[in-house]
Amino acid sequence: MANTDEAAPGAPPVASLPTVLGALQDPVRLEMVRRLSNAGTAVRCGALYEVINKSTATHHFKILREAGVIERLVIDGQTCQRLRTEDLESALPGLIRTIIDAANRAQRE
Repeated sequence: MANTDEAAPGAPPVASLPTVLGALQDPVRLEMVRRLSNAGTAVRCGALYEVINKSTATHHFKILREAGVIERLVIDGQTCQRLRTEDLESALPGLIRTIIDAANRAQRE
C-alpha cells in the first residue's frame, strides 16, 4: 500500500489565544501535544495516550482540532494526529514552543 498523507479537509484556523490556552490547560491534552511536538511528525493516535480510553481520547483530539492545535491525517490507512506547528507559530508566535519547553522540563522533574 502506498504511503498517503491525507489531511482532513478544511482544517479550522488557529483559534484565539484564550481558546488555545483552554485546550492546552488539560494535562491529558498537554501531554498529547508534548508527544506530538517531540515526535516532529504525525503520530498514530494510540501512541499519544495511555491512561484513558479511546472515546475519551477522541474527545480530547476534538478539542485540540477545534482550537486549531492539531490536525487529523490518514497515513497508510492509520488515523494519525499532527501538530500544526507552522500555523500556531504564525497565529501565536512563540507560544507553542514556550509551552512545550515548559512541559518537557516538568516531565523531566
